[in-house]
This record gives sequence, structure tokens and C-alpha cells, in this order.
Amino acid sequence: MGIVYEAEQRGVGNFIKRVAVKLIREEYSKIDEFRSNFVGEARLVADLIHTNIVQTYHLGEISGQYFMTMEYVDGVTLEDFIQRHRETKQLIPTDLASFIVSRICRGLSHAHQHCDPSGRKLGIVHRDVNPRNIMIAREGDVKLTDFGIAKALDLMYNEEGIVIAGKDEYLSPEQARREVTDARADLFCCTILLSEMLVGENIFETNRERTTHKNILELSIPDFTELRSEIDPRLNEILQHGFKRDRDKRYQSAQAMLTALETFLYDDGYGPTNEKLAAYMSDLHGKNGGTAAKRWLQGTTPGLEETESDQIITAPSEL
Repeated sequence: MGIVYEAEQRGVGNFIKRVAVKLIREEYSKIDEFRSNFVGEARLVADLIHTNIVQTYHLGEISGQYFMTMEYVDGVTLEDFIQRHRETKQLIPTDLASFIVSRICRGLSHAHQHCDPSGRKLGIVHRDVNPRNIMIAREGDVKLTDFGIAKALDLMYNEEGIVIAGKDEYLSPEQARREVTDARADLFCCTILLSEMLVGENIFETNRERTTHKNILELSIPDFTELRSEIDPRLNEILQHGFKRDRDKRYQSAQAMLTALETFLYDDGYGPTNEKLAAYMSDLHGKNGGTAAKRWLQGTTPGLEETESDQIITAPSEL
């Protein structure tokens, strides 16, 4: 429904800032529902100020065409990141996959808990957590974007229970059943992303919509340690918990899933950071990118030397 362009915001004194401009596609621009949702999305994300959410600066209108001015992220989508690994026949390192999803959970936690100026919780549910809506900046920042079909109190047009909102292969069971969702639906989708990065494919996806939905509702969830030997049993437990079809047995908040992922990542010491992800991204898209994952496992990713040196803390001399 929307299309995004790279643009420049100009000001006095040769001020230039690179931004993204999002427009409603022309064929949708005259439909009240889409215009209302576009305005609702802009109003919704205007106050979602968080490092793991793409920022929105302005909502405008020219000759009946609405547009949003947004933060420009110099990087790739998670879809591109996954596809690059498929093209080069590599699997994403397990710790980096876990780190990326932990950053998505950070952004979702902020959105899920967001309140209006009166303190009323907005009940935001993204409902479209899929690889196209995750950006990975070259600096290693992971950012959630496109709240275009999000659910939020009084702000977005919503036919939940009548239509399915979201991408077929990235739905929660509640969405596949056309049920009313809450924040826990987004966590099932985060688990789909995590499993896809770990094993190289979406375990639910088929070329038929109904079969994909049926898989989301009924497919036996595998033991992921049997699909990939490098998957730690603790990470497999996180996947099994996130894939609970009964949402009352799933992680009850994005913060809870974030805590589980960060405990796994950092319990044994220093783990992935934005800077390390940036170094891996640069290697992956470089001339020897086809062996980037191997170098990561060996600890020889170019640029890691600088990030590792940041760990060294000089103890103060004793008096």
C-alpha cells in the first residue's frame, strides 16, 4: 500500500539531512480506509521514540497526496540479510540471529507498553513482524518499521476477527484463526524469524495460503538441535516456548522474551553487540562474503579486532 523513497531534507546554511519519504501508492490514495490508516500510522509512531524503531518526523500532504518523512536507515532489510546467506549457501551464526531478534523484542516491548499523554495504554500490536519490516543498519542497529496494519486504540482502522492482517507465512495462530490479537501475537512472529534465520527456511511456508495457515496451526514443532547441531539446547528451549500455540503458555511479554534471549547471549560473558553485527554485515557483503559465517565462528571477522579491544578495561591503580 505504501512506497518509500530516499530524499533530502534541506534547510538554511546548506543544511542537508538524508531522510526516507513514504507515500500511499496512487491506486490506494483515494480510498478513505487507506488514507485513514496512513494518518493513523503516522500519529501512532510519532511518539514511539526508541533506538529499535524507525523514527517518523513529519506527516504532510501535497495536492491530496499524504506523505511521511521518516528516519533513513542506511542498510538492508532482514529479508535481504537472510537472502544473502541463502545465495552464498551459509547459515546465519546462531548468536547473531538471537541478537537480531532480541533487538526486535526491545522495540516491540516499547511499542506494546506505550501510553497516550493521559497515561492510557494504547494496546499496540504490530501484526506484521516479518523480514521486510526489519532494517539492519550498516552500523549494526536493528530497527522495526512499518506499523501500517498495527492495531492501536482509536488510531487505526481495524477489522480484526473478520480479515487476516499480516503476511501469510508470518502469522501467529490467533491471526491465522482470525481471532482478536494482543501483544503476544507479535512474539510468535519473532520466533518464526528466529527459527528462519537459524535453519535457513520458514518451517511453515508453502506455496499455498491455506496449507501455510494449517501449518501454523498444526505443524509439529521440531527439535531445532536436530536440524542444526550448533543450536544450543537453551536456544531450542526459547524457540519451543515462543512457538506455544496457546498464547497463555507463550512468553507473556516482549520483555520476557528479550530477557530469555539476553540471558542466553550474555550468561557466559561478552556477547554480540551492534558493532560486532556491523563488522559481520560488512564482511558478508564484501568480496569474500561467501565465507563470512565461517570467519565469524573462527573469530576472524575483519573489524572484530577493534570491537574486541573495547572490552579491555584498565583497572584503577590501588592506593
